[in-house]
Amino acid sequence: VQLQASGGGLVQAGGSLRLSCAASGVPISSLTMGWFRRAPGKEREFVSAVSWSGRTSFADPAKGRFTISRDNAKNTMYLQMNSLKPEDTALYYCTAITSTGSLATAQALKGRGYDHWGQGTLVTVSS
Repeated sequence: VQLQASGGGLVQAGGSLRLSCAASGVPISSLTMGWFRRAPGKEREFVSAVSWSGRTSFADPAKGRFTISRDNAKNTMYLQMNSLKPEDTALYYCTAITSTGSLATAQALKGRGYDHWGQGTLVTVSS
């Protein structure tokens, strides 16, 4: 699986961005996919995930502001980010896990066990 993230940029606080993650090599309908981010000087953290069956999960900072979705026809996953804050500034990575087992899926929805990573796309939120 190859993953290509895009859509990052500079936005003012309160604004919106939509990140895209295009996958190749495997249909995303068979993948659980997620987003992570790494802010300057901080460790990478889980943001959101969507399972192969359509279940979604969000880390607390993303709840109520971010939406994750998938377009199987385009083999692309999206992260719609609204009401952006300066603390959302980070390098955002898309990731995937190829296992469709129930345990692996449950772990992936908690941000664990991913085995394929794309390059990051930078999101900068100005105050």
